[in-house]
Amino acid sequence: MARYVEAVAPVESSREPWALPRALRAVTHFCRHKPLGALGGFLVLVMLVMALGAPWIAHYDYDYSITGSRMKAPSPQFWFGTDNLSRDLWSRVVYGARVSVTVGFLTIALATVVAVAVGVSSAYIGGAYDMAVQRVVDAWMSFPYLIIILSLMAVLGPGLLNLILSLSVLVAANNARVIRGAALSVMQNPYIESARAIGSGHLRIVLRHVVPNVMATVIILATIGLGGVILAESALSFLGLGVPPPRPSWGSMLAGSGRSYMQRAPWMAIFPGLAISLAVFGFNMLGDALRDVLDPRLRGTGIGPGR
Repeated sequence: MARYVEAVAPVESSREPWALPRALRAVTHFCRHKPLGALGGFLVLVMLVMALGAPWIAHYDYDYSITGSRMKAPSPQFWFGTDNLSRDLWSRVVYGARVSVTVGFLTIALATVVAVAVGVSSAYIGGAYDMAVQRVVDAWMSFPYLIIILSLMAVLGPGLLNLILSLSVLVAANNARVIRGAALSVMQNPYIESARAIGSGHLRIVLRHVVPNVMATVIILATIGLGGVILAESALSFLGLGVPPPRPSWGSMLAGSGRSYMQRAPWMAIFPGLAISLAVFGFNMLGDALRDVLDPRLRGTGIGPGR
């Protein structure tokens, strides 16, 4: 009796052997479709590396005076030249990145917590509470930003902590209104009514349904706000209300010796100003690209990424 043996075809793996990891594919897709955003992310990454690795990247300590090297032009020994006190400008710019990153991220972190708490609670509670909170926000936003910051810094005095508190209050007031609008939009979805119908408490609804659905807006505001905070910190340091010396800040480097010796040693003003410009540009481009990626209303419109 003849036996028929059926040949079983080998089962092909559903996963390609050379497939890239999901995270790497997402990064590659982002770089291909958002080149300016990728450039901004690269500049932000360079700034973070400079801030975290300042003791190893800098050639000297930020306040170290090199004998016989007063106002030297950029050279292989001194990449950015030296200032009027014989300090290496490259080292001071690198350590200045640490100040900007510290002020920027701590300010945005504190402002985001306050803005989310105020915006979400205002949208969820509504009524007289919402009206009172929004009128306070309106009154706060009616004053020019520079006057508010200068007034707060004049009362609190210069210093890293006071600078972070002053900027965070201003950023939180602006972001709270945007987050409130996003939370009001989330509140109109049917799953909020479903959560209430099955007996979910207010805190559970806010933490499980409202806050996660406004996180895309929060991330966009935080990323874009970092550039503005760094620019504001540099402006306050330029006016003498930022981080006190001898700690280097890009704004104070422009205000002091950079402005006084601009014609004789222009590199003392060029490189701190270039650092400020690149940092603000990087955060703005990255935030704009993240807005296009994370905002579902832009998908399929030719502005955001495709499905």
